[in-house]
Amino acid sequence: MTHRPQPLDTTHIPLSPDLAVLIEKLAANVHDVWWDQRLKDGWRLGPARNDATKEHPCLRPYEELPESEREYDRRVVRDTLRAMLAMGYRIEK
Repeated sequence: MTHRPQPLDTTHIPLSPDLAVLIEKLAANVHDVWWDQRLKDGWRLGPARNDATKEHPCLRPYEELPESEREYDRRVVRDTLRAMLAMGYRIEK
């Protein structure tokens, strides 16, 4: 494979603390989108990830996920918001 990931450098882009509620709501939505697609693809809740039987332990509400999984979804959201800001967009309510 010749393509290498080149994400925008957004380490210099601060996020306002007042975005915390938005980040949490969007992280829950990211999880729900992922969960919904897994269900459509025939996955079900299981004790451990098993690609052969299509089982995954995270097919549950966001609030029931381990903190490490919720933080993964938050990071996706924070990185997306920072990328938007780096591209010149504003975040307004």
